Amino acid sequence: MTTQRTPFPATAPRSTKHQISTASPNPASASPNAFVTNSICTPSRATLLTGKYSHLNGVPVFNNFDGTQQNVAKLLQSAGYHTGVIGKWHLGSDPTGFDRWIILPGQGVYNNPAFLTPAGRLTVNGYVTDIITDLGTEWLDTRPKNKPFFLLLHHKAPHREWTPSEKYRAEFSKKTIPEPSTLFDKYDSRPAALPENRQTIARDLNRNDLKMDPPSGITGDALTRWKYQRYMQDYLACVQSVDDSVGKILDYLAAHDLAKNTLVIYTADNGFFLGDLGLFDKRFMYEPSLRVPLIACGPGVKAGTVTDSFALNIDYAPTFLAAAGEKIPADMQGRSLLPILSGEPPADWRTAMYYRYYHDPGHHNTRAHLGIRTATHKLIHYWKKDAWELFDLTTDPQEQHNLANDPAHAAKLAELKTQLAALKMEMKDEDQFAATQPKDGVDNQRPFKPLGVKKSSEAIPLSVSK
Repeated sequence: MTTQRTPFPATAPRSTKHQISTASPNPASASPNAFVTNSICTPSRATLLTGKYSHLNGVPVFNNFDGTQQNVAKLLQSAGYHTGVIGKWHLGSDPTGFDRWIILPGQGVYNNPAFLTPAGRLTVNGYVTDIITDLGTEWLDTRPKNKPFFLLLHHKAPHREWTPSEKYRAEFSKKTIPEPSTLFDKYDSRPAALPENRQTIARDLNRNDLKMDPPSGITGDALTRWKYQRYMQDYLACVQSVDDSVGKILDYLAAHDLAKNTLVIYTADNGFFLGDLGLFDKRFMYEPSLRVPLIACGPGVKAGTVTDSFALNIDYAPTFLAAAGEKIPADMQGRSLLPILSGEPPADWRTAMYYRYYHDPGHHNTRAHLGIRTATHKLIHYWKKDAWELFDLTTDPQEQHNLANDPAHAAKLAELKTQLAALKMEMKDEDQFAATQPKDGVDNQRPFKPLGVKKSSEAIPLSVSK
């Protein structure tokens, strides 16, 4: 993979300064093959900002982001953009490169959340998804009208513990959610890491997650099924509030004549297990955790396009810069997605992606691993155990059958090992964090001056960087 500058599509002249927002759009152009390179939130957020893998941006786990390094907000700010970040940040250090920022401390909470601003710490009463949406529209209302803008609007939902709004809690509690076929997966062919993980529906969902005690006398598979329903009812209710937020932001852009000149991208910092393989959370390189949504609309985006081209979270920063007509730094490891979103993928676009996860044992006893995914296969290496997993995704999309020890697949195993080593070298991964990782610190922000309870309209003026 090479880094290059990709001009904005001809439908929108490069001289035009396009607005950029990472919220959620109407279905316009989508990629079902969008992936993250390290499936936990803090590393993914550092990657989005820098366009670099964890081993180069210095955030392999939940450690503080070094805000002195280059990031896409700084580059767009220098190019004349009004920049902002609202909602979940989870990078420990104060945001840099943003004209205005108002962020949740750590993960934040669902009800009556606190926010950190350059002026201090404040609370806004209400439900966090609705508040972040209101802060977003307030930010747009009060932006300098003579400048293009770059806004990161980041929701807390649907992060654990999945507390729904009162608007949707009762509605979704009455729904029955279909179970995935792998809810009771026994991990027979994958003994290296899955049996010892601590993110299972059956064993590891707790009273705080479930928000009620199970029915009296329920045990075994019936208890697992009950836990799955409680989990999914709350999870999907949280997602419904995010969907409402999407509509409000899009309606705002349309009502203020901004939609036609604003590139809107909807994505996530990681995938999530929804009972797949009997799991919740993320981390593993299996498909539900590796994949993220990627939907875009705006100038240069071909409506109705669905592409199989691989998109990675290292590509977002280059995409934002390309949309602004700005040069993409040579040290960014991603490429602009604009040709993909316009329906014209380059002939030399990547056909494989590299992944590496470090947080071992972490919060869920997930073993460290790296791997490669192609259009048809996946190879995972748990390097501390020297264990391999090989999957044929065309015949086994749910990754039930590890073929690494099958002689019939020895040639494919050797081929992918060679390809994995080449990708590792190309991504400049020299095992920087393979043995030792930085200490977690993103939930321990510096002290902020208390500012009390504020309304959204009162909070946004306090978000101005000093």
